[in-house]
Amino acid sequence: MGERESRRSGQGSEVRGSDRTEELVSLLGGMARALVDSPGEVQVYTVAGETALILEVQAAESDVGQLIGKEGRTAGAIRTILSAAATKRGLRVMLEILE
Repeated sequence: MGERESRRSGQGSEVRGSDRTEELVSLLGGMARALVDSPGEVQVYTVAGETALILEVQAAESDVGQLIGKEGRTAGAIRTILSAAATKRGLRVMLEILE
C-alpha cells in the first residue's frame, strides 16, 4: 500500500498537498467524534492507494462498535457520505475502520 500519515481528528500536515483531501479527513473525523464516547481518541489516517484515497479511522476499542453500527449500517452511511463528498471533489475514497 501507500504511505500512511497520522492525523489526529483531521489535523496535521496535508497528504498529497490537497485541500480536497483535508476536507474529507475533517468530515470523517467530525462524524466519528460525534458518534463515539471517547472523541479524543479518534484518529484518521490517510493512505494514498493506486486508484483511490483510503481513509482509515481508529477509535477506542470500546467505541469501534459504535462506528460500525448494527449490521454495519452506520459504517455504510459514513461510506455513503464520504463517497458523495469525494465524488463532488473529483476523488474516489474508501473507508476502513481499524480495530
